[in-house]
Amino acid sequence: MKQVVTKLRVQLASDPKYFKKVYSHTFDFARNEGQRSLALDTAKPFWNLLLPHGLEGGALSHIDEDQDVSMSGAGDEGFKPEYVELWFTFLDEKGGKGVSKDTWNMLIDFIRTVDSKFKNYDAEAAWPSTIDDFVDFARVRVV
Repeated sequence: MKQVVTKLRVQLASDPKYFKKVYSHTFDFARNEGQRSLALDTAKPFWNLLLPHGLEGGALSHIDEDQDVSMSGAGDEGFKPEYVELWFTFLDEKGGKGVSKDTWNMLIDFIRTVDSKFKNYDAEAAWPSTIDDFVDFARVRVV
């Protein structure tokens, strides 16, 4: 059993498709029955478990403009593990109480495609407004 759990942890950390599948199911698993959004107090602990694990293991590796995974030392490193705390700070200051399924799911695509300084972010693309607002918040705090 211990070997199976270890294998699944490694797969979750390193396999983008598996990570996204588990991550997407987490929203429905964690959401209260009858609710359309996930309470922020519930979302944050799950993000705190999943996002750093995926960032450190490579499942959330930065994708460059050609949709290729950036190699270590080549190109921009993308979303950094410490930005998870910046995301939490933003959400706390924003004062919202819930996270929509759209924001939950698109956060993964955002993390994989944005550069470490948020310069390549396209505000005209179809991102949830919460992510648009986070980019404005983060740009003034990331040097």
